[in-house]
Amino acid sequence: MCGIVGCIGNKQAQNYLIGGLHRLEYRGYDSAGIVTIGSDQKATLLRAKGKVSELEKLADKNKSISTIGIGHTRWATHGEPSKTNAHPHKAGDIYLVHNGIIENYKELKSELKKHKFITQTDSEVLAALIDSLYDANTTLADAVNQALKLVVGTYGIAVVSVREPDQIIVARSGSPLIIGIDDDETYIASDASALIGYTNRAIYLNDGEMAICRKNGVELRDLASQPISAQVETIEVDMQAIQKQGYNHFLLKEICEQPTTLRSTLSGRINTKDKSVLLSGLNLSSAELRKIEHVTIIGCGTAYYAGLLGSYYLEQLVDGLTIDVVAASELRYRTFHLPKNTIALVISQSGETADTLACLREIKRRGVKTLGIINAVGSTIAREVDGGVYVHAGPEISVASTKAFTSQVAAITMFGIQVAQAKGTGMQIMSKYIDELAKLPDEIEKIVSKYKDKVAKVAKRYAQYEHALYFGRDTLFPIAMEGALKLKEISYIQAEGYAAGELKHGPIALVDDAFFEVALLIDNWLFDKSLSTLEEVNARGGHIFAITNSKKEIQAEEVIRINTKLDILAPILINVVQQLFAYYMAVARGNDVDQPRNLAKSVTVE
Repeated sequence: MCGIVGCIGNKQAQNYLIGGLHRLEYRGYDSAGIVTIGSDQKATLLRAKGKVSELEKLADKNKSISTIGIGHTRWATHGEPSKTNAHPHKAGDIYLVHNGIIENYKELKSELKKHKFITQTDSEVLAALIDSLYDANTTLADAVNQALKLVVGTYGIAVVSVREPDQIIVARSGSPLIIGIDDDETYIASDASALIGYTNRAIYLNDGEMAICRKNGVELRDLASQPISAQVETIEVDMQAIQKQGYNHFLLKEICEQPTTLRSTLSGRINTKDKSVLLSGLNLSSAELRKIEHVTIIGCGTAYYAGLLGSYYLEQLVDGLTIDVVAASELRYRTFHLPKNTIALVISQSGETADTLACLREIKRRGVKTLGIINAVGSTIAREVDGGVYVHAGPEISVASTKAFTSQVAAITMFGIQVAQAKGTGMQIMSKYIDELAKLPDEIEKIVSKYKDKVAKVAKRYAQYEHALYFGRDTLFPIAMEGALKLKEISYIQAEGYAAGELKHGPIALVDDAFFEVALLIDNWLFDKSLSTLEEVNARGGHIFAITNSKKEIQAEEVIRINTKLDILAPILINVVQQLFAYYMAVARGNDVDQPRNLAKSVTVE
């Protein structure tokens, strides 16, 4: 959730630190800080509550020519958002920034009698612990190493000391850290976006690893102080991908990017001529694919809803397949059973989601094959799964996920087609899916170009409401939940998504003038049943906004009718309309669209 940056070299550190923290703003935070250390072994510590812009004002008044420093954006866990609780934390001669949670911090704190604690954070306890071990005969690296052996929890840390101003010590366990390599410059970041434009060469730390970073090199060790060979990888994201490119918000840019990003997801993987799919990264033979009888799909938030929609498509594609879709935050604490011939699909945009990663490791411990549906190349989940699919949606800067959802559903669907191919499923149903996948990018392009203005107008009508109900049947049920999630994330309207048939089992009691309803309808064999639900809501004084691909009469305050040739995948188009609706609702309400309150992009703690 939090962001870490650091650098050491010949260039002024302050510029990179502030710029890097701006790049990490999308991850969510409530305070920020930096520390730089000069050649005179004096430190300049700057911290501020609120946006990085507040920290930047402090930096403008306190210019530093130091060439080493670390910085942090904090998302509060222990202690309220404040300047005092902001990182970096100081203890003795050292300064520390920390992502994660130290679970045994109270026990450690009770033993650290010499340190005067001034914050409510677990991170200050870790700083004090390192300082307690950092005596005249101990290097900073050894002190960090010894401290981490006493810690229970998760961490990604960067530590500097005025006594050893020629190095930054970094380490990780459960929270991502990347080391960027350039000529006479070494950069630290918790996300690759902070490195773009500075270097395209990076070392991704694994759990249980630490590194001594100097301007002219990096020394990797494990916690037993044994040397590790560094694997330098290429960062493939370019500068344009993390810029707004003329859009008012990253969220609108990312919604409108979906035709392009989806083409990247599909490229080289579907063949419309011979009606086939090839996902080369699955690392499963045809014989292994044929044996699959059960699929467990895990994810959180939008990834969970993508998995739920994908499960409907898997059922249609592969006869006899049983599927469970489970929220990772629940599965990790359940006593669950995985039947014989199970495969697990692990879905995460960031590839760092803590609950999803914990489930992955438990599933692997049980000997079950895991496949990742991941966007972030080089992420922890991407490295730990047995195989999988990169969705190639590019960076999502806005906290609310949009383009990743579309590409995740497409990737799950392609996986289903490949399993169906191996099992000898009839060509007719696979052919229809492949044809619709191929057409989907162009169809989304039509949606974003044709319906933006109309959706913005509808949003103004409903922007003053504080409550909403979304409902749809079959494949529109996951879409309803995803639509409600998007609305609540960025508009702060309390919104709930339901299976349309469930409204009469309780939620319809909420229908009154305080609520508006979003009805999702597809012109298929369930259309009349969906229309009946809509009429039940109308009969109770509902205020309905309907989204449909049908030309039939619908009684609603507002109706957006999408004109499309798609059938099976039409719910994805309806979801794009929902994304636009949530965006324009947030704009109409004057909210911070890209950085909604209380949220973080990458959830790396429970």
